Amino acid sequence: MSKPLDVTFTLAEIEARAGQGLADAVCVVFDVLRATSSIVTALANGATGVWPVADIAAALALRRRQPEVLLAGERDGVCIRAAVSGGVDFDLGNSPREFTPERVRGRTVVMTTTNGTRALRACAGAGRVLVGAFLNLGALARTLEQWRPPRLLLVGSGTQNEAAFEDALAAGALGEALQGLYPAEQISDGALMARELYRRYAGDLAGALALSRNGRRLLAVPELRDDVAFCARRDLYPVVPVLTGEVVRAQGTG
Repeated sequence: MSKPLDVTFTLAEIEARAGQGLADAVCVVFDVLRATSSIVTALANGATGVWPVADIAAALALRRRQPEVLLAGERDGVCIRAAVSGGVDFDLGNSPREFTPERVRGRTVVMTTTNGTRALRACAGAGRVLVGAFLNLGALARTLEQWRPPRLLLVGSGTQNEAAFEDALAAGALGEALQGLYPAEQISDGALMARELYRRYAGDLAGALALSRNGRRLLAVPELRDDVAFCARRDLYPVVPVLTGEVVRAQGTG
């Protein structure tokens, strides 16, 4: 039995948990660099929904059925182009700075990324699934304080099959914000580790993200380097994205 507040750090871990059943849990999925930061930004800027799919083929199938949707996503960190997809250039990559009101307002976005959208889909059987980032952390915390879930699982999407520093950091930040709900005896060692990591770096989130594997990779690409500082911004948006059926939608503000 897991503790009332728990954290997973890799895609394989959440997929295994999903196989054991998540119906009694609220899951908050983090892929800070960058899928969940992009989803939060898209909804804050007026997108009607974000449809996470596991792979390129699923995204293209949705486009054939619904030609009006925007296609977004990445492979190896860069926007999916025709050479990768088999003939279709995606409209957007995975940089949250691309999801401007001019691009996404009133549109549904179909998104596929290496880990983040797969983690969201793995959690689909949970009681509720929220999308988390530093960008909306305060709104998430306020919503969860109202809901008071008896079981809360903070999900780090990770990088490939490994843990991601930035996701653990964000999970720790949310755990820190919810100390009043989950006293020490109710949190797992994973949640404790994430919280202590956050306490270590809370004063310089941008610097902390720059230390991570994904942060270093983005900083090395001139057109993507500003994503690191953007994704480190705390409480930029009051949006609380919830996976409703197949689509993530903004369910009000926190």
